[in-house]
Amino acid sequence: MGFKCGLVGLPNAGKSTIFNAITNLGVEASAYPFCTIDPHFGVVPLEDERLDIIRQKAGSDKKTPTVLEFVDIAGLVQGASHGEGLGNRFLSHISRVDAVAYVIRCFEDDNVSHPCRTIDPVRDARIVSTELISKDTETVEKRLSKSLTAARSGDPAMKKIVSALEPLLSHLQDEKEIRFYHVISESQTELIREMNLLTAKPAIYIANVDEKHVRNSALVHQLQNHASTLQTPCISFCGQVQAEIAELEEPDRLAFMQAMGLDETGLQKLVRTGYQVLNLITFFTANEKEAHAWTVPDGTLIQQAAARVHTDFEKGFIRAEVISFSDLQICGSIRELHDHGLIAVQGRGYVVRDGDLVYFRV
Repeated sequence: MGFKCGLVGLPNAGKSTIFNAITNLGVEASAYPFCTIDPHFGVVPLEDERLDIIRQKAGSDKKTPTVLEFVDIAGLVQGASHGEGLGNRFLSHISRVDAVAYVIRCFEDDNVSHPCRTIDPVRDARIVSTELISKDTETVEKRLSKSLTAARSGDPAMKKIVSALEPLLSHLQDEKEIRFYHVISESQTELIREMNLLTAKPAIYIANVDEKHVRNSALVHQLQNHASTLQTPCISFCGQVQAEIAELEEPDRLAFMQAMGLDETGLQKLVRTGYQVLNLITFFTANEKEAHAWTVPDGTLIQQAAARVHTDFEKGFIRAEVISFSDLQICGSIRELHDHGLIAVQGRGYVVRDGDLVYFRV
């Protein structure tokens, strides 16, 4: 698995269109609010040309890319956390994602209604943030209430939990996301993880534009400036164009993208940004049967990476033979790498690097 990403936004921001462009699942997209009633889940293989090169040079029969999972929920409206609209009912479906993508409408279209009637991407981003904060506030309040009851009986562990939860609740009540809470104790970190707080997750803004503004948009600039103040990445994404790209075969896709002035697909841009905010890298394994891509956090030790392949690999780890992708590119085969002494033997203290081809010895 690469990472799980939840798509949130106001009704008619283009979430379902973007979801379709990413997953090619063909879920309903409408010009009217609350078209998405049930959440949609899509798993997408990650395109990585390095895996194709490794498969060819290792002589593997097949390749297995890492995959990404996307969750599309009902549109949120102002007051969703207090019962307005439908979106808050489904926020639990994105509680276990790794990152949250705010899909923000950055296009004018009289045929597509907007719940606020006017187009203002910064206002819309703040509305979505407020609803996520309200959901987290509700979660923390419930946990705090239970802990207070236990703490009154004299339980010291519960008293510690109460002292950790109270400043988190205060932060949320000031309408601030948990990812901007800087003074975090070990107990707070554990509680945030246990509660799966939505605003603690890394965030990405997706500025959904129309075909006329793929390259330049004043509305996108407004959102990017807002995102910059929050140190949050913001990518431009034309859901309609990307949906058309997804339906094309490779040669036609490249020609279409060149005509539109695009050097990568919306999915590639989203994946690259997701890997950056989550601090992820990809390493590879290969044999005659299969070339496989694996995703781990940057800084992962080689023995921990072995567990991604198989738990027995971690337990019985002896050493690993590691080939850098840059070395692999200049050699015609794995045998040639052996001949040139370009395969490094690494012990448990080695930190895996992005692009490494690893042969575990257990």
